[in-house]
Amino acid sequence: MPGVASAWTNSGVTTLRQITSDHAAAADDLTGSARRQLAINLRSLFKALLQERVVFRDPTRNLPVGDLKGIPMSVPSDLLAGLLDRATTSLGRLVVALTAVHALPGHEIPTLLTGDLNLAHGTLEARRGLLRHTLHVEEFTQSLASEWFTYRHRRWPASANPHLLVSQRTALDPDHPPVSMTMLHRHLPKGFTLDGLRQDRILNEALETGDPLMLMHLFGITEKTAMHYVGVAHPEKISQLPR
Repeated sequence: MPGVASAWTNSGVTTLRQITSDHAAAADDLTGSARRQLAINLRSLFKALLQERVVFRDPTRNLPVGDLKGIPMSVPSDLLAGLLDRATTSLGRLVVALTAVHALPGHEIPTLLTGDLNLAHGTLEARRGLLRHTLHVEEFTQSLASEWFTYRHRRWPASANPHLLVSQRTALDPDHPPVSMTMLHRHLPKGFTLDGLRQDRILNEALETGDPLMLMHLFGITEKTAMHYVGVAHPEKISQLPR
């Protein structure tokens, strides 16, 4: 932090109200735990300043800090705006919807079966051990699923693989294997990850509702995980809880 503050001062900054997202990007010059710690410190600083009305915007809001061991960050909305347009395959667009809209964990996507998706009822059953989480699939995701089914049937009409997603390698394999995580990531737009898109979706919902029960219902996550996201999105709610 002292080094960053000195750099801001040397660049002509005289008040924290002058700090922009470009200034906050100083964390990009670091790597690993040092980068994560600086990003966390900067976000904590500006959240406190915002609550005290010392500043009126948070320039660190879209500063990524890593995975759930730190603070899950929102992918900037301007990057998400054209995300589906940048997914160049029907498989990629469906995967984007499953993660960025429905927040399915990446490792669950290869295990989905064709029979788990019921377009007539607009539902998708996600298998979680002995449990099932039912996603209510809206019209947009249904259209992407239909697009994928059309492509799949045209490309591999003889495929008997029961998995929802198949590839050139798995479609006609008699052992009916799932697709690999590597293959899924190859179909994502450059610069995005399955975990990042999922975290962004849950965080955005937490910002909108601030309701951990809603997060648990929508995404099938645990109470601990839901409270973590609410704490990031609305730290004032957590600070008011009895200790």
